Amino acid sequence: VQLQASGGGLVQAGGSLRLSCAASGRTVPTYVTGWFRQAPGKDREWVGSIFMSDSRSVYADSVKGRFAISRDNAENTVYLQMNNLKPEDTAVYYCAANTRKYGSWEPSVLWGYDYWGQGTLVTVSS
Repeated sequence: VQLQASGGGLVQAGGSLRLSCAASGRTVPTYVTGWFRQAPGKDREWVGSIFMSDSRSVYADSVKGRFAISRDNAENTVYLQMNNLKPEDTAVYYCAANTRKYGSWEPSVLWGYDYWGQGTLVTVSS
C-alpha cells in the first residue's frame, strides 16, 4: 500500500486547508486511517483518525472542533479538513494506515499503523 499525502501549504492564521491522503498499490483491508503531525524539534503527535468500517472519526483535543476527517471510497482517499488554523498547527502532516486488527490498540498510538505517507508541510503564519 502506498499513501500519498498532499495539500499542504502556507496559510494565514484563521484560514483553512484540506489535506488529502490517496491510497494506491496492493489492496489490503484498511481498518483505520490516521493523521499525525510533527513540528520541528518535536515528537510526532496524533491529530485524528477515521474508522473505515463506519466512517466514525476521533480527534486530539488540540484540534477537536476545528479539524474534520472524511473519506471518498471511490477515490480511495481520506481528507483532513483544517479550519481556523493556528500558528501552532504548523508541522509536517502524515497520513497512515492500520491494516491489522490488534486486541487492545487505540488509533492515537503510532505503532499500530503499518503504512505511512511521505508527509506534507503546513505552515500557518500569524
